[in-house]
Parts: sequence; C-alpha cells; structure tokens
Amino acid sequence: MKSFLKHKGILGGVFMMIFYQIIMIGIFMGGYSSMPKDIDKLTVAIVNEDQQAGATFVKEIQAQMPFHVVTNLSLEQAKQELEDRSTHLVMHIPQDFTQKLSAQGEQVKLDFFINQSNPATVSSTMQNVVTQITNKISTQLQTQSFDGILQGMKVPEAQAQQMVAGVMNKVDANVVTTNPQPAGMHNQMAPMFLTMSSYVGAMIYSMMSIGALNQLRSRLGKWKAFLSLQGVNVLISLIAPLVGVSLYFAVHGYGAETFMKVWMVHSLEMFVAIEFTSICCLLLGQAGMLLNLPILLTQTIANGSVVPQEMMSGVFKAVSYISPMFYTLHLDYNLLFGGGKTGVYLTGLVLVGLGALLINTLIHLFKTVKQPKEAIEPAPQPLFM
Repeated sequence: MKSFLKHKGILGGVFMMIFYQIIMIGIFMGGYSSMPKDIDKLTVAIVNEDQQAGATFVKEIQAQMPFHVVTNLSLEQAKQELEDRSTHLVMHIPQDFTQKLSAQGEQVKLDFFINQSNPATVSSTMQNVVTQITNKISTQLQTQSFDGILQGMKVPEAQAQQMVAGVMNKVDANVVTTNPQPAGMHNQMAPMFLTMSSYVGAMIYSMMSIGALNQLRSRLGKWKAFLSLQGVNVLISLIAPLVGVSLYFAVHGYGAETFMKVWMVHSLEMFVAIEFTSICCLLLGQAGMLLNLPILLTQTIANGSVVPQEMMSGVFKAVSYISPMFYTLHLDYNLLFGGGKTGVYLTGLVLVGLGALLINTLIHLFKTVKQPKEAIEPAPQPLFM
C-alpha cells in the first residue's frame, strides 16, 4: 500500500481529482450565481399606443418590473429584436386601451410576444412575467390612481367606483409564441447536446492528432505534415458529425433541407473546435488537456444554453464571444426552431476558426522540429582498400 501511495502515477491522479473538483465547482458556482440576481439584464419591450391609461400604466410597470424596460420601439422593431433575441418579451398596449377600460361589457386585450427559440429559463421566466403583469393590471385597476384617471375623464365618482370594482376580468392576455419548440425535453436540449458532443469529440481528437503531427513532421517535413493534418481535419469534420446528427434526426426528423444545414453547421463547428482545442495541445502537448477541460466546462455556461449572454458575469460573457459552442448552439436554435441573426452567428464561428488556425500556424512556425536519431548521427564512411 505504501508503495502505491508513493508512486508518481497515484500522486498525479490524486492531484488531478482535487484539481478538477476545484475547477468544476468554481466554474459552475461562478457561472450560475448570476441567476436570478442578474435577471434585471433581460429586456422587456413595451409598445404603448394609448396615451391615457396606457401611458400611466407604462410608467408604473417600468418602475416596478425587475427588468430592463424599453419603451421607444415600434411594434415591428420590437418583434424583430425579439426574433434576434435582443429582447426577451414584447408587450403591446393597443390604442383603444383606455376606451375599452372605461366601457361597460368591453374586455381589454393586451398582446404579449414570446420567442420560444431561447433557453428554457428565459421562456419560463417570460411566461411568469405575463401572468404577473396581467395580475398587476387587474389589481391596479382597483387602486386610487386608476379611479382618478376615470374621474379625470369626467366619469361620475359613483360610476367610476362601480366600474373599477367590476374590472377584475376585463384584462385578457393574448400570448403569441413565435418559433415554438416541438414537445419533449430531448428537443429542447438538442442544441446543447449536439453542440457539446461535437466539441468533446473534437477536443479528444485534437490531442491525438497533434501527437501524430509531432511524430510525422520530422519524416514528412514540417509544413507538409501540418498541411496534411489540416486536410485530414477537414475530411473528419465532414464525416464525424453525421453520426450524432443522424441519430437525433432519426428520433425527430425536420426534413432533408434542415438535416443538411445542421450537418454543415456541425461540420464547421467540429473543424473550428479542432483548431481551437489544438492551440493548447500544440503549446503543451498532452498536458494541454489540463487547460482544454476547464475551457470546455467554462463553455457549458458561456454557450448560452442555460444562462443568456445578457445575464453572464464578466468572464463567461467574454468567453462567449470566442466560444465555438456559443455560435453553434444559437445556429442550432435558428435551424431547428427559428430565430434571427443567423449570418452574425455564422460569421462569428468562421472568425473563431480562422483565428485559431492562424494561431496554430504561428505556433507551428516557431516550434522546432526534432530530428530523428538516424538523421542526426553521421553516416558511416566507406572504407577504401
């Protein structure tokens, strides 16, 4: 037993267990601590077309809601920002809000727009907000402030009180959901797991491929080996994602066109992830996995599948801009469910890949090639008689 405890392999294993416990707990506690305390960074757009009771209500709700409230957008602009995930809820107060509020037998309709092509936390939060806003309106319609509004419209006080007492059911929340997700948790979580499985596979492959590069570059030549490896990376990136994408589409098919697009996105992701994770392996060899694993764990939060980018703390938000997983996950959201800024996400993924490839090229440029022993030892001289 003492011999095992003193062995370097056992000591190294113990160190790795402790190291990754610290890393994992630190990352997840730091990443998820922003929920729900940073919920005020989510954006709610209120489009008000009524300048009487509607305007008063907007001021009150803006002061009470724990969100970033925007009121200067048109309905079309707000819907586009909702599609682009820049806004997380759109509330529309119609022009006849005050008129129907004060009319007997009329019901006030408020439109709420929610984009379901979002992390589950965002969608569920916004659904709760709709309920809270609707209840708040019904409650505030019985307060002195709304009673005063009705009296200001020259409605007799007795009639105003009677009207306010009967408005509990006057508010009808018309919830319009865009980009609905198919039923089933496996569909909701599909973008995250499709993205993560490709990235993890690429990370393991990069460690092995860089080991092969180190062995072959002295035989093939420095740049021939590097360029040959890039060709293999492209080929593998096209073939490998077919397995995971096919498995998912076999369970829930979206059609041949969507299949092709998702396949191409994950082929691009795999190539970018190979280049991205190869940086540490080129610099540190197999020890590069010590850095790649914490970077992977950081991206499980920075990819935006649970915590939206607006709510991320500084480190995770910074990582999201260079994360292959962040761009791929949002492209999956768009292709499978719908959403905007597809070109932005695609451009971001391409730029990360090009940047990683450039860094790898520079590392390879300045890294010396170890010559094999047979090339270093001088050839024996022929003996002449």
